[in-house]
Amino acid sequence: MLPLRRSLLKPLQDVLRHSHRQLAQKNLLELTDRGFFQGIFPDTAAPRMKQLFTSGRQSIYAGFDPTADSLHVGNLLVIMGLIHCQRAGHRPIALVGGATGLIGDPSGRKTERNQLGETVIETNLKAIEQQLRQVFENHENCLWDSKKQKFPLAPLIIVNNADWYADLQLIDFVANMGRHFRMGSMLSRSSVQSRMESEDGMSFTEFTYQIFQAYDWLHLLRRHNCCFQMGGSDQTGNLMTGHELISRVERKREVFGLTLPLVTTEEGDKFGKSAGNAVWLDCNKTSPFALYQFFLRMPDSEVEKLLKLFTFIPLPQVEQLMREHTREPEKRKAQTLLAEDVTLLVHGESGLKQAERVTNALYKGNVEGLAQLNLPEIQQTFQGATMVNLLTEPGMSILELAMKAKCFPTETDAVRIINAGGFYVNQKRVQNIAEVLTTGVHICATEFSAARGQTQLYIVRWQ
Repeated sequence: MLPLRRSLLKPLQDVLRHSHRQLAQKNLLELTDRGFFQGIFPDTAAPRMKQLFTSGRQSIYAGFDPTADSLHVGNLLVIMGLIHCQRAGHRPIALVGGATGLIGDPSGRKTERNQLGETVIETNLKAIEQQLRQVFENHENCLWDSKKQKFPLAPLIIVNNADWYADLQLIDFVANMGRHFRMGSMLSRSSVQSRMESEDGMSFTEFTYQIFQAYDWLHLLRRHNCCFQMGGSDQTGNLMTGHELISRVERKREVFGLTLPLVTTEEGDKFGKSAGNAVWLDCNKTSPFALYQFFLRMPDSEVEKLLKLFTFIPLPQVEQLMREHTREPEKRKAQTLLAEDVTLLVHGESGLKQAERVTNALYKGNVEGLAQLNLPEIQQTFQGATMVNLLTEPGMSILELAMKAKCFPTETDAVRIINAGGFYVNQKRVQNIAEVLTTGVHICATEFSAARGQTQLYIVRWQ
């Protein structure tokens, strides 16, 4: 299924609709032109990596620890990397850390993670696996034209490192693998150095994390011939440890690391749950509307970079789009396309339609679109607002509706604010407290205070 675009992009619309469904270049290092790779390891390996990428299908893996029941926008860039691998004809492997999630990665953290129980880990694993499969499925259905490609996309492989650690004996593992690690190298990692210098220090548990991530790579090399690992730039130390382990254990094998830039706000803050500003991929934690709005509101200074990172639009079309955007920045053409593509990738066609319906209702005055939302979608859209279900009675007035919908603490407040013009129903100012509503309408309503001190009541569903 290839969705029709509803963006404002003319005459680029038809070009962009199809250009980002094309087969990518097999040499993934060309993504550097998009700002996609921050570094490679070893740093002199580019010619050899290009040779391998262009000579046949390679396996590339990235890891996701189940520290929450959802991935977030910061993880999405790594997922994009795996999809780029898939589009280039290579084999993507997503490792979910059923074992390493119990340890906790210290990279990029100032304090030790709270230990999660096995039940929580298992719940998080199932949710993350489902999200990964859904994003790859949305990409294939909405952003890829399989009929025009010579080869089908290689299926995503999901592995859980708990499966191989369950069969390892501690003494055997330390005796056979531990001898290949060097304390000097391990202590020199930036993730270790920063924690060693902190007030809380670093526990032995966290210190061992790089050992297990290194062994994960060795296992995938032996099992899936996986010579490439991809991760955020904060994973550089862990990638280096894995490279060192493999160079000692599998002397004749070559492996390579690819690091991606960390996604940050305009102020330089990392998008992540530990930073307290996570934008989740789970629709129950961040609705499709909220995800859409997050990218739609990106400042002009950031949008070109994000188009290159979070869409598959070829660079010439991105440059053309930015030229149009520069001529008419008020139309936010670049942000609109960015929001569309990310929402399609994460939530599919239905999620994008929902996001657009709510956006049109709340910001473009088309409140009738809210009537098309089901109850879960309404709850996601108006998270944090007061919601009520009620049945209007014959002769019910605006004042009575406002009180039943719990828009005001007292009737005196309601009369004062409504008469003063501070009350809106479906974005229309209502000042007549005695105005009678249509009777017998079952509605679901929500109210919230706007920045200007106005009270808005949305009748978002009726039968």
